[in-house]
Amino acid sequence: MKIAVCIKAVPDTESKIQVGADKTNIDFSGIRFITSPYDEFAIEEALKLKEKHGGETVVFSVGGAEATEVLRDSLARGIDSAVHLQDAEFANLDPLSTGKVLVAAIKDGGFDVIVCGHQGVGGDHSQVPSIVAELLDWPQVNVLMKFEIEGTNFKAEREIEGAHETVEGPLPVVISAQKGLNEPRYPSIKGVMAARRKEIVVKDAAALGLSGIVGAVHSKMKIKTMTAPPDRPAGRILEGDVDEKIKLLVDLLRKEAQVI
Repeated sequence: MKIAVCIKAVPDTESKIQVGADKTNIDFSGIRFITSPYDEFAIEEALKLKEKHGGETVVFSVGGAEATEVLRDSLARGIDSAVHLQDAEFANLDPLSTGKVLVAAIKDGGFDVIVCGHQGVGGDHSQVPSIVAELLDWPQVNVLMKFEIEGTNFKAEREIEGAHETVEGPLPVVISAQKGLNEPRYPSIKGVMAARRKEIVVKDAAALGLSGIVGAVHSKMKIKTMTAPPDRPAGRILEGDVDEKIKLLVDLLRKEAQVI
């Protein structure tokens, strides 16, 4: 079995995010990048599938220099090999172009399963897994809670409103992982050391046959402006005895906050 994992480098969720000078992106100065948290579940699911069925795992990431460390993190967790899709034309791609780049790199690799996180916490678009499946004309099952393979077929369980849904079908398939699918493992010291010695294959637009096909000029989605959320107003301390505080709180909720 051959399994592809698509991951994204995103700013550390504990970073203080500021809007960049051009107002169309964040300021990346001093930002530490990590593997998008939902992608950790995708990596773990790929490793579990290999442990059960054997085969090979390959991780792919589109991005600049920030992607190198997250690819090495995947290798340290146990992924067999890594491919870095890097080119000036790949900067700030929209979800459709990102899907095209991933498909160009994956389509001829003989993969049985493509695993993605259900969304990248950088943009929260939650579109790339479906775009990849559509471009490949493969079945897809998103936001999984359980995934099994028997022979050349898969069985997946996903959450829907008020219930769980079971989906079955033939391989190959694209799936997206969410919290609850598994418990991601941490890289071991031995894995980290081994990952440092592994080569990361780099492919650019020319190697993928995408020169002039993707990039800002071809984007279907453009960010007009980006602003920081407004500062949270200071809290208020209500004075008086308990009865007075309750009366005042209810009055404020009704007249000022207008939530009751």
